[in-house]
Amino acid sequence: MDILNKIREYREEEQKMTWRGTFAEYLEMVKERPHIAQTAHSRVYNMIKDAGVEEVDDKKVFNFFSEQMYGIEDSIEKLVEEYFHSAAKRLDVRKRILLLMGPVSGGKSTLVAMLKRGLEQYSRTDNGAVYAIAGCPMHEDPLHLIPHHLRDNFYEEYGIKVEGNLSPLNMMRVEKEYGGRIEDVMVERVFFSEDKRVGIGTFSPSDPKSQDIADLTGSIDFSTIAEYGSESDPRAYRFDGELNKANRGLMEFQEMLKCDEKFLWHLLSLTQEGNFKAGRFALISADELIVAHTNESEYKAFISNKKNEALHSRIIVMKVPYNLKVTEEERIYKKMIKESDLSHVHIAPHALKIAAIFTILTRLSVPKKAGVDLIKKMKLYNGEMIEGYNTQDVEELKKEDPDEGMTGIDPRYVINRISSAIIRKQLTSISALDVLRSIKEGLESHASISKEDKERYMDFISIARREYDDIAKKEVQKAFVYSYDESAKTLMDNYLDNVEAYCNKNKLQDPLTGEEMSPDEKLMRSIEEQIGISENAKKAFREEILIRISAYARKGKKFDYNSHERLREAIQKKLFADLKDIVKITTSTKTPDESQLKKVNEVIARLIDEHGYNSVSANELLRYVGSLLNR
Repeated sequence: MDILNKIREYREEEQKMTWRGTFAEYLEMVKERPHIAQTAHSRVYNMIKDAGVEEVDDKKVFNFFSEQMYGIEDSIEKLVEEYFHSAAKRLDVRKRILLLMGPVSGGKSTLVAMLKRGLEQYSRTDNGAVYAIAGCPMHEDPLHLIPHHLRDNFYEEYGIKVEGNLSPLNMMRVEKEYGGRIEDVMVERVFFSEDKRVGIGTFSPSDPKSQDIADLTGSIDFSTIAEYGSESDPRAYRFDGELNKANRGLMEFQEMLKCDEKFLWHLLSLTQEGNFKAGRFALISADELIVAHTNESEYKAFISNKKNEALHSRIIVMKVPYNLKVTEEERIYKKMIKESDLSHVHIAPHALKIAAIFTILTRLSVPKKAGVDLIKKMKLYNGEMIEGYNTQDVEELKKEDPDEGMTGIDPRYVINRISSAIIRKQLTSISALDVLRSIKEGLESHASISKEDKERYMDFISIARREYDDIAKKEVQKAFVYSYDESAKTLMDNYLDNVEAYCNKNKLQDPLTGEEMSPDEKLMRSIEEQIGISENAKKAFREEILIRISAYARKGKKFDYNSHERLREAIQKKLFADLKDIVKITTSTKTPDESQLKKVNEVIARLIDEHGYNSVSANELLRYVGSLLNR
C-alpha cells in the first residue's frame, strides 16, 4: 500500500500547485516573480544551473548530468556554456538547431532524455513554473496577449521582453469569448509531460513518401468544416503537431538528417524566426528548444551535399564523443549492469576495470608527443600521476586530435559480452579473464569490424591482460603481506632507521656488537627500486620521508606503515619479492600441509573481507597468480 500512498501524495501535491486566474492576476505574479516569464532556452539553462555546479580542476561539473553521464564533462561544459547559457541570454545562438553529433551508444539519446525528464520535474517547482493561456492546445505564453504597440511600455515597467504573436486560435477566442478584454483572459499553470504532450515533443522520421508534414505542424479537422464553414477558421484546425505541443519547452528531432527537406525548412523557420507556417493561417509563433542528434558519418554526408549549404549556418553542432577515462567507463558498466536482471551476479574486483581499459584503448588516437605511448596516455587521461608529466601535458595530448573519442568500441558491445560471460558461467561469478575471453570471442565473429581494426583490438586485449596480471599479483601480494604484518613493520622500521642516519649523516649502532656502521645502502636501494626510485632521485625521496616523519611528530602522531603510500607500496613489493617462493608453493601445491592451508585460508579471508571477492573468485585469483609466478 506504500506505493499507492505515494501516488496519492503526488496527486495531492500537484493539485496544490494548480493555479488558475485572469491575465490581470497573472501580471501581478509576473511583477513579483519575473522568472516565470522566462523563455524555453532560459528555462532549460536555469534547470541545469539550479541543480548545482561544482568547480573541479578549474572546470565546471554540472550536477544535473553527473549521475547519468560519465567522462564527458568537457563536452557537457561546452554544451551548457556555449549553447544553453548564450541562448538563455537571448544571443543569436538560440536561433539555431542544436545538433548533438557523436558515435553510437555515446550518450546522445541519454542526454536528451535527461533534459526532457528534467523539464517535467522542473515545471513542478517554483523556479520552473510555466503558465499558459487556459484551454490553448499550444500552451501559449500569456504575454502574447499584450498588443505590439504596448510592448515597449511593458518592458519599461516589468523589464521583460515579449516576443511572438498571439496565435490565430487565441486571437479569435479573445474576441469571441472575452469581448476583446485581454485582462479577463484565463491563465493556468501547466506541467510539462511528454506522455500528455505538454511542452515536450518527439519527432521521428519515417518513410518520406508517406510521412505528412501535419505530424509536425498539425492538421485540418475536416469533420468541423461544416460547423465552422471554412478551412481557414482556426477552430477547424488541430494544433496537435509536435511543434505545437512542444511549445514553451523542448522537441527532440530523432535522426534529423534522414528527414525530408520540407521538414527541415519548417524547423529552420521556427529556430530562426520563432514561428512556423501551418494551414491557411498567418505564421504561428512558438518558443521551444529543438534538439536533434546524429552520428558522424551521416553528418559528413549531410554537409557534403551542396543542396544543404543554406542549412549549415543554422545548425549548432556539439560533439558528444565517447568517454576516455577508465574509471568513468567502469561506472558506465556498473550502471548498465545495475539496471539489468543480472545485478545479483558476483563480478570479481577489477573485471569491469580491465574491460574498461580495453575499451578506452580502442578509442584513443596514437599520441604524437615523444615518450608517451597509449598506456601512458590512458593513465594520464584517467588522472593518474606519472613521473615527468603534468596537467599541461594532458591538455596538449587532448589538442593533438580534436576527433579523439569519436570512434572505437561502444559500451553496449562490452556489456553484451559481459552478459555472455555471465550466462556461460551459469550466473555464479565472473572474473576479468572471463570478460576478456568473451570480448575476444565477440571480436572474432564481429562482421562489421575491419580486419585492420580487429588486429589492433586483439593487441589491446593482450595489453589489458598484462595490466590485469600486474593488478592480480599486487592484490595477492597485499593479502599475503598483511598476513606477515610483523615482517612488514620490522622491514619498514629498519628502512627508516637507515634513512634517518643517511639524511643526518650519522652512523648506526649494530644491536648485537654495538659497533658503529654506515647506513645500509643495499637495503635502502632494494626497497626504493621496487617503486622505480632512480639513483639520482633517492636523496630527494629519503628527505621527503624524513620531512613526513617530522610533520607527524610535530602533530603528536605516530608515523606508521600507512603514513606514506609510496613507501608502503615499496615495502609490500620488497616483502612480496622475498615471499615469492612461499607464495608459489602455497598457491600451486595440490596437497598443501596444515600451515600452508592455514595461510591460504587467511589470504582468502582477507580477499573476501577487504577486497570484495567471494570464495569462488578469491580461489580463482590465487590459482591464477600461482600460475603466473611459476612461469
